[in-house]
Amino acid sequence: MHPAPSVIIFSTCSGLGFGLLAWLGFGFPAVTGWVAFTFFAIAYLLAVGGLMASTFHLGRPERALKAFTQWQTSWLSREAWCAMAALILMAVYGAGLVFLDTRWPLLGWLGAAASLGTVFTTSMIYAQLKTVPRWHSPLTPALFLSLAIAGGALMAGQTSLAPWLLLLAGAIQLAVWLRGDGALGASGTTMATATGLGDIGTVRAFEPPHTGTNYLLREFVFVIGRKHATKLRAIALILMILLPVVLLLAPFSHLLAAVAVLSHLAGVAVSRWLFFAEAEHVVGLYYGKR
Repeated sequence: MHPAPSVIIFSTCSGLGFGLLAWLGFGFPAVTGWVAFTFFAIAYLLAVGGLMASTFHLGRPERALKAFTQWQTSWLSREAWCAMAALILMAVYGAGLVFLDTRWPLLGWLGAAASLGTVFTTSMIYAQLKTVPRWHSPLTPALFLSLAIAGGALMAGQTSLAPWLLLLAGAIQLAVWLRGDGALGASGTTMATATGLGDIGTVRAFEPPHTGTNYLLREFVFVIGRKHATKLRAIALILMILLPVVLLLAPFSHLLAAVAVLSHLAGVAVSRWLFFAEAEHVVGLYYGKR
């Protein structure tokens, strides 16, 4: 799949933002006043900024509001409703903390649940796709949720829990890569099934279907070399998991905490780039690209 910058920014920032909102909703850290305002401002900048970035990948961004109309069948629509519910609930909850020094636990729990629900619905947009075997797995929502929770814990200053949650997210990421590498082959989809010509003999690509590129090739047949993918996986794990864990185990300082957050954010961005770049859409078989 083509790793569009807008989708990478969206999935990276919104996951981290909604993860932080979830921790705030559960009361971690227990802040009020202007300190609470700072935490909520960061969370909203990430969550809302990510959602806004996603609209740039739409062919007709002005029609984004129509996503709310298909909630019965579309995970994208469910994501839109969950995001709106989370942002409204957490805005009211945050107002109580900032302006009234009052915490409304039930409202916070509902907002936290909606925030994690938003991350889950985002992941299901990809996990539902049988045409992308690498994504079509329960590990996809597990990865999105684990990174949101771990990243949220890191940003919420939960230094005792964050290292363990980061390591868990790293283990799930490794499982996603190991399973994904054989997913297309295990799916049973081949050039013969892609073209529907398997009954008449062995199918191979003689000539491309056309002389130029097209939308399918641009969006669904992105190919990354195995050597480059291995290097990027190592970079993602180091930045996303290992470096933040090492920094969290060092004596606490605000500077190291900031570096840990930035490192994690950069690592998740690399991981998300790979998430799209390595996704083999079965339509590539029709063009002889797999």
